[in-house]
Amino acid sequence: MDWTWILTIFAIGFLGSYISGMVGIGGSIINYPMLLFIPPLLGFAAFSPQEVSAISAVQVFFASMMGMLVHRKGGHLHKLLVIYMGISIIVGSFLGSFISNLLPSSVINMVYAVLALIAAIMMFLPKKGSEGQEASQVAFNKPVAVILAIIIGMVSGIVGAAGAFITVPVMLVVLRIPTRMAIASSLAISFISSIGSMAGKLMGGHMLLIPSIALVAASLIASPLGAIVSKKLNTKILQWILAGLITATVIKIWISILL
Repeated sequence: MDWTWILTIFAIGFLGSYISGMVGIGGSIINYPMLLFIPPLLGFAAFSPQEVSAISAVQVFFASMMGMLVHRKGGHLHKLLVIYMGISIIVGSFLGSFISNLLPSSVINMVYAVLALIAAIMMFLPKKGSEGQEASQVAFNKPVAVILAIIIGMVSGIVGAAGAFITVPVMLVVLRIPTRMAIASSLAISFISSIGSMAGKLMGGHMLLIPSIALVAASLIASPLGAIVSKKLNTKILQWILAGLITATVIKIWISILL
């Protein structure tokens, strides 16, 4: 057994899970490209995209679960918001998966890229959520939340990518959810949606045991650490970290389309 290879996978999972716990946008944004490109650069065998997708699904499941549990202890989890948006995103992703074969890939990718660009722009708009409120004090427009979550789920289902980095800006700007509450609730929604994706990857036969164990171990350690740091950071700093990560993701998506 090559411990250097295992430690490399662990380090990648640690970074993705730490960011997931801290800002609530899912570690797959970080993990997917790193798992795809870093092992071959270091002389290890490359993972296939299907294998990377499968082991990333495991990481997202455990990282979002652990981060959610830490944020929940601080009273930042908005259960009603999670129920409305979580169920709607799952419904939307099923619909998106169903119609994905009916649309050309160029249209699918462009829709996703535009939606991601809108999410990035949202991160630089003024945030109107009142920080420091309890979940019971924060109201939101339920029909709007359901409609937007279905749209996010549909586009994510069509493209086959996670939509957590779009969910957080929608919560902050449109629904006016406080930053820490949006992060905690996004992690809970990611956890719910990752159950189906992880089960699907397990049944698909692309799961690799050793890398998955390394990522799970990293998630159990790093995601709670990220969540603890998140609770101590100023919300403005969290918003700028989120804005930077989402912008980087959008640039990556547009480069892949244009080039």
